[in-house]
Amino acid sequence: MTASITEVETNGVERIPDADRTARPVDLFRLAFGGANTFATCVLGAFPILFGLSFWQGLAATLLGLVAGALLLAPMALFGPTNGTNNAVSSSAHLGVHGRIVGSFLSLLTAVAFFSISVWSSGDALVGGAHRLAGVPESDVTYGIAYAIFAGLVLVVCIYGFRFMLMVNKIAVIAASALFVLGAFAFAGDFDAGYAGTFTSTADPLFWPSFIGAALIVLSNPVSFGAFLGDWSRYIPATTPRRRVMGAAFLAQIATLLPFVFGLATASIIATKAAKYVDPAAPNYVGGLLAISPGWYFLPLCLIALIGGLSTGTTALYGTGLDVSSVFTRFSRVQSTFFIGVLSIAFIFIGRFALNLAQSISTFATLIITCTAPWMIVMALGYVTRRGWYDADALQVFNRRQTGGRYWFNHGWNWRGMSTWFISAGVALLFTNLPGQFVGPLGNLANGADISLPVGLALAAVVYLGLLTLFPEPRGVYGPDGPRFVRASDTEVPPITGGTQEPLAAEPAAAH
Repeated sequence: MTASITEVETNGVERIPDADRTARPVDLFRLAFGGANTFATCVLGAFPILFGLSFWQGLAATLLGLVAGALLLAPMALFGPTNGTNNAVSSSAHLGVHGRIVGSFLSLLTAVAFFSISVWSSGDALVGGAHRLAGVPESDVTYGIAYAIFAGLVLVVCIYGFRFMLMVNKIAVIAASALFVLGAFAFAGDFDAGYAGTFTSTADPLFWPSFIGAALIVLSNPVSFGAFLGDWSRYIPATTPRRRVMGAAFLAQIATLLPFVFGLATASIIATKAAKYVDPAAPNYVGGLLAISPGWYFLPLCLIALIGGLSTGTTALYGTGLDVSSVFTRFSRVQSTFFIGVLSIAFIFIGRFALNLAQSISTFATLIITCTAPWMIVMALGYVTRRGWYDADALQVFNRRQTGGRYWFNHGWNWRGMSTWFISAGVALLFTNLPGQFVGPLGNLANGADISLPVGLALAAVVYLGLLTLFPEPRGVYGPDGPRFVRASDTEVPPITGGTQEPLAAEPAAAH
């Protein structure tokens, strides 16, 4: 029987019973698209113009980054239907039952960062629009009220859980999309597709670093969802064809071309009509957008800010509360969500008014994504080598405070996956180049281009497959059909012992 949207969700990270798994791939599409169909994505879409690219060059960089990011993200949707739990718990299969805390930690940092970005950007837009529309003063008090409204609404939705969140995003996807399309009419008269940017030729030594940097910023948006897709896809039945699940995740990111192009096009108008707002030293996209908007579009902008802030915040915060409840098992999902939500809200206010972290948090988010990408490669390649076969009972060992099982490896740590993540993320950080914020020791080797993400991705793939080949995992982790592309060892799998909870009443999940 399907739970009511007004019924508080009680499921934690334990395997979702088959009877409760009634979601469809289209629901995954709505949640993933709704979480990115926001003002924060428009801000990312403005970066190609901030980097000096023309409109068409910026569009090419956006398409490149978006398609690459969507392809990288799509496999992360498969773990939820297969195992009936979130991706951090599923990562036990590849990093060990203790090593899964890496995924939990990454999702916590990502959620706080993107929750903050969404609240700040949406709150600023709402206050700015209200000031232009009704003369509401732009003061710390009004900004604080706007932030509190967003954050409070997000926390309430997340506490109610998946069904309520799905209902909110069903509305948000349609409403925000319609408002962005309306924006095309609002800015059509000022838009010039021939906007030339600042580069006279692609031979300019700064062009390719700018082009690559813009594409990687766009790519970072899909990657930011990597740790969270399982939070929603776990409600999809295990019998659902994999191509439909991956297709929903892929298309959800391709659909974000709408807010990305909105940000790109309006940024080109801002650069022409209000250039001070796109000064690379102190960019202010939201302020520039308000400056060039016709009066009748102020209200739609406020609605985009409200809807977008709610969608992004819920998709970020919900999964983190779920994860924390699995690490600290004495807390329920609702208690953990409330606790993390209150801490995040406190961080938003302290960071904005006391420490002025609004700009630094964007850099922080970029660094987190640089570390998350290698973890995603371990998960995706692990899924391929295991042929999509997992023991759903053994994945829950950590949550039950048990020991042993297929994924115990070395005292709960799989050093192959852990080493891959640690080495790849560490080297990627060395190549990071965020001028004025963070530049790694090797950040200037590519003539100023930030190549940290592709370096991390490529290195993770090579190191992980190399370690699996040179140091085979136990045959027991691969299931009846054995490994794909790598070898297996005859090391025995220790039995599951300890704990007080009963094993899952389900067979190990297999590919379909």
